[in-house]
Amino acid sequence: MKSVLPDCPGQTVGEALLRRGVSRREFLQHCGLLAALLALPAAAAEQLATALAKARRPSVIWLSFQECTGCTESLTRSASPTLERLIFDLISLDYHHTLQAASGAAAEAAREAAMKENAGKYLVVVDGSVPLGNPGYSTIAGVANIDVLRETVKDAAAVIAMGTCAAYGGLPAAQPNPTGAVAISELVKDKPVVNIPGCPPIATVMTAVIAHYLAFGALPELDGLGRPKAFYGETIHDRCYRRPFYDQGKFAETFDDEGARRGWCLFKLGCKGPVTYNACATMKWNGGVSFPIQSGHGCIGCSEPGFWDGGGFYEALSMPARPLQAGVAAAAAGVAAGVAVTFFNRRKKAAAKAGHETTTLEDLEQ
Repeated sequence: MKSVLPDCPGQTVGEALLRRGVSRREFLQHCGLLAALLALPAAAAEQLATALAKARRPSVIWLSFQECTGCTESLTRSASPTLERLIFDLISLDYHHTLQAASGAAAEAAREAAMKENAGKYLVVVDGSVPLGNPGYSTIAGVANIDVLRETVKDAAAVIAMGTCAAYGGLPAAQPNPTGAVAISELVKDKPVVNIPGCPPIATVMTAVIAHYLAFGALPELDGLGRPKAFYGETIHDRCYRRPFYDQGKFAETFDDEGARRGWCLFKLGCKGPVTYNACATMKWNGGVSFPIQSGHGCIGCSEPGFWDGGGFYEALSMPARPLQAGVAAAAAGVAAGVAVTFFNRRKKAAAKAGHETTTLEDLEQ
């Protein structure tokens, strides 16, 4: 018979799992999934399970600033592992004014109590950017976002910037940025900050980041933009199922032409997959059912800085549309070169058939 005993303060993850009727087999399967997602060797699943079972459930305080609630929506509608399982089995979500039943003074009292009782140990999750141009533009209980952030992260162990708005400023920071919106990492300099960008982000990434922190006492390896390399180490283009068509020079010219119906590459229709680092092509959405490119729409690059100001969503990416990090710029240059080579080879074959031996650069300009 499954236990339905209530949770106790300070209990371990393993104790919480037992009280909720989760079997060891189920837990090992869960850890196997997390290990795979984090690109850890298969043997790490057992190590992850042992460490997680002994870990104390951390207090998590979730702050929402300039945002659309899309990040929370993404998490609450995730398939596996669900936010509910994450909350009840791995963490103690002590404050989230969108989800919690308490409001007003009671809600703020819960946040203050969690900070006091777990000083130096709690995690802070933030979604949304912070307005510096007009601090009063966005407030919680009458307190400006910047002040709430400073107070809350003061005794935190680490900070997770959830979503592109928190990671880079997102839509609120798009030109002309009327509120002076900034990313969380621009304000928090004395705590570890991990960015999980995306508009919205993939829910499972948060699960894996917190599990890694609980099991190993540290955040996973991050890239130059503070993102977990396990999920943001490759471009969407690298793993896209349409990539073979790109390599063959087969591109859809419109969204309803024959090439589009055959699933050809959407590069010419503005797909930003070649310069966008995320796991959409492998993890997908809606329980692994699909992702934008599979649904017939090009990637808009929502997990990259400044994607709103990076040029039209339907303009082909023949070169970087904005200053990009070195790795991304190199990828964009490679894509442009690939398109040029494909076109050059086609013209060369056509010239050969017409009786010409070579095709010159001048021919390409015609």
